Amino acid sequence: MVVIGIGHLDRGDDAIGRLVAARLHARVPAGVTVIQEDGEAARVGARLGSAQSAILVDAALSGAAPGTVRRLDAAHDALPGDKPGMSTHGFGLASAIGLARALGSLPPRCVVYAIEARSFALGAPPSAAVLAAADEVVERVLAEIQAGA
Repeated sequence: MVVIGIGHLDRGDDAIGRLVAARLHARVPAGVTVIQEDGEAARVGARLGSAQSAILVDAALSGAAPGTVRRLDAAHDALPGDKPGMSTHGFGLASAIGLARALGSLPPRCVVYAIEARSFALGAPPSAAVLAAADEVVERVLAEIQAGA
């Protein structure tokens, strides 16, 4: 199993996936790999291709209130499409998952936790609402890992 926290540490709320991964690192059982990525589609796709099960955590912009947490089953459902300017990760997470699906390398269990962001400003710290959501996501990911064990 792999847990991938996606984001840029110097872009405000975009850091949240990586911050969740950092919090999880010492808490996951043996056999679970926690990785921090900047979201480059090919690298994320390669990480997915080598896993039997994956959980990804990333910031999102959907218009919901900052800090809103959504769980998406990427193995069975299409993710909302990437919109130009909506991702700081080049092609975006939906594109990376779509590519892995097209190549037949998407794990049979692939879950995305999307945390609604507010600001992606360069040099800004993550917002309080998004940081508060990190604790919830850490616990939810740990429960997912336990359920998959």
